Amino acid sequence: MLQIDQSFIMTYDYPVCFDRDVFAPENMLFEDILSRAGNGPHRVLPVIDSQVLEVHTDLLDRIEHYANIHGDRIELIDPPLIVRGGEICKTDPTEVQEFYSRTQTDNIDRHSFVLVIGGGAVIDAIGYAAATAHRGIRLIRMPTTVLGQNDAGIGVKNAVNYRGRKNYLGCFTAPYAVINDFDFLESLPDRERVSGIAEAVKVSLIRDAEFFNWLHSHRQQLSRFEREQSEYMVVRCAELHLKHIRTSGDPFEQGSARPLDFGHWGAHRLEEMSDGELRHGEAVAIGVAMDSLYSYLNGMISKESVIRIRETLEGVGFTLTHPALASLDIYRALEDFREHLGGQLCITLLTGEGSAIEVSDIDLELMQSARQQMLEGQWPS
Repeated sequence: MLQIDQSFIMTYDYPVCFDRDVFAPENMLFEDILSRAGNGPHRVLPVIDSQVLEVHTDLLDRIEHYANIHGDRIELIDPPLIVRGGEICKTDPTEVQEFYSRTQTDNIDRHSFVLVIGGGAVIDAIGYAAATAHRGIRLIRMPTTVLGQNDAGIGVKNAVNYRGRKNYLGCFTAPYAVINDFDFLESLPDRERVSGIAEAVKVSLIRDAEFFNWLHSHRQQLSRFEREQSEYMVVRCAELHLKHIRTSGDPFEQGSARPLDFGHWGAHRLEEMSDGELRHGEAVAIGVAMDSLYSYLNGMISKESVIRIRETLEGVGFTLTHPALASLDIYRALEDFREHLGGQLCITLLTGEGSAIEVSDIDLELMQSARQQMLEGQWPS
């Protein structure tokens, strides 16, 4: 028997930047990001969420003007690729296929750049396409939603949906860079702004009690999306997600423990059952609430903590009930999550504000009780 043991280590390095008015001619951030790859000029294909263009009607002109001013560094590939925003771009393969076609017709290679501007679904789908074309084209993400800037757009995951299963086809590929422009958040509908706060509550509960206390104390300002508090929430949430990816020892999720998926086993199923009517963050808020209430009923956290969790979620603007919750098949949802994890169930539960553990068994009857109490509004008081 002959065996060759192969082992190597790669270092992934990418900046996550926060700024405003990124395409102002005097703003050097985007040019500086490209300059990390050499002097250029660098070929850049803009891929833009159609829903973003509906609001920011001058965006294409601003990008073109910026590229003209910085022509020694930037060569725009024309025309830009406009893709449908929302979950449709992950469910329907049209956008991904069109991207692949553009890489061929425009001779886009591994030394070119893709600048994707849009919500989390567009970031996911184009990230998957860019990672799989030529085995990887340099991707610069510019998320335009709260959820994209504080979680979905800053990590290493890319995915599309397949045969009714969310994120069934995907890969782990680090972006070249992430640029978060806070100006995009100003034009979001209130519902979209609130939706992204769920991930901040989630990560604070499992990682940072001080941040959770801050979210609880500033829930009213966050519900109004006041600038100072909202920017801090986005940045701190992003910091905690990036720290987990960097220090957990499992950035590509080869193990079963997924603490950042706290509340997500139910959230993913609720999204599917509502046919997208529930935003991801809204489903996560319900999932976090149910797992927090279960943690309380199981004697793992105090009554005071579960009350504060409810106050925080409802205070920023979430509704913690939905018709899909009433018909949720808890056993089936847990089994689907088990498959998603690779065969071994691993659910994150709270042991306090800012601390959590992983468990492999869920008391179905107790989880049913948590769900029923939520539906009836019978929380501890």
